Amino acid sequence: MKTLYLECKMGAAGDMLMSALYELLPDQTSFLDIMNHLHRGLSVTMEKKDTCGIMGTHTIVDIDGEVEVSEDLPCGCLHSHTELHSRHHHYTTPADIQHILAHLPVAEEVRSHAKAVYDRIAQAESKAHGIPVENIHFHELGSLDAVVDVTGVCLAMYLLHPDQVIISPIHLGSGQVQCAHGIMPVPAPATANLLTGVPCYCGDINGELCTPTGAALLAHFADSFGPMPSLILEKVGYGVGTKVFPTANCVRAFYGDTDAPRQAEIVELICHIDDMTAEALAFAGEQLMAQGALDVSVIPMTMKKGRSGIRYTVLCKPENEADMANAILRETTTNGVRVSRCTKYLLSSSVRTVDTSYGPIRIKCADSSDIHHKKPEYDDVATAAKNNGLPFQKVWQDIMKELLCDSSAGNEKQS
Repeated sequence: MKTLYLECKMGAAGDMLMSALYELLPDQTSFLDIMNHLHRGLSVTMEKKDTCGIMGTHTIVDIDGEVEVSEDLPCGCLHSHTELHSRHHHYTTPADIQHILAHLPVAEEVRSHAKAVYDRIAQAESKAHGIPVENIHFHELGSLDAVVDVTGVCLAMYLLHPDQVIISPIHLGSGQVQCAHGIMPVPAPATANLLTGVPCYCGDINGELCTPTGAALLAHFADSFGPMPSLILEKVGYGVGTKVFPTANCVRAFYGDTDAPRQAEIVELICHIDDMTAEALAFAGEQLMAQGALDVSVIPMTMKKGRSGIRYTVLCKPENEADMANAILRETTTNGVRVSRCTKYLLSSSVRTVDTSYGPIRIKCADSSDIHHKKPEYDDVATAAKNNGLPFQKVWQDIMKELLCDSSAGNEKQS
């Protein structure tokens, strides 16, 4: 399993992440060719830069002959007309950004990721300033160089295509930072909103280490957070930042292979219920799944005073914890929900389409180096059973036999 581990001991900014990933790419020329055709008048170059004796890569963005300098400032919200013209900032609405991203000459998957990252930023700003998303005006994050950083990271991820992305706890810095609104504490409110549910800490370094762009990109691409797993290391990339600190100012990207099942954090929400009908519980489960629950399960139990009840368990992603707890309280009769965070070990999953005696059938696979699970997709088996007038179990067993007997993978194609 190809694993990307990002070490953020000095936080992260968009250009640092792009530079670190650039060092991992097998075809750096193609990457730069795409980046330099994103927009007229734009030039993206990569230069070698030293930080505390470590040589890495630093991204230079030139727009119409002027090199953009990242100020590492948080984005902002709506300002008066006078203030807009009295400050040297570039202001852009979410709609403007989405229009720019929609017309970038990159793969649709890259555009989709970039749009999702900016959606995160807009939501975080809306929450920080208490105004609707449509009224948000980006400051530094609305400038073209920020769009380049976001698109560059999304493109590098697309080209690198790791099976899993694991990120270390993120160093945020400390103290205060000057921004378009005045002086704010580190982390700035929007950055803190973007990192909800993410392991992070404030250390001894004075200054803003994790920018809103960096926070949004990390939160978007992370499969899990934690220590670096055991890797057969292939490459290490160093993305060097602009500022000079007493310690090396860089993001390190480790890329390699691991045969162990990947780890992910999952939230388990539990409550006990003794006053809902089976129909009401089923309806609540449907509503919770529609609102982002990963799974809902019910276990019979005996409650206090000898009453029969159920243990109602809902699984969700860490970032959805608060919304899911509120949904459980709304959809069920419970007055409280217990929450625990768990580590989950996952096999690498994929879907293949196999030609069988019943026609093409999708096969769900889960693998590691020595573990291989596969089973037919229920909907495909059910359709085949109906079309052939056969019991579901017979079609299922026939397909499983064919999978076991077929030693050739030539008839398998990626779905």
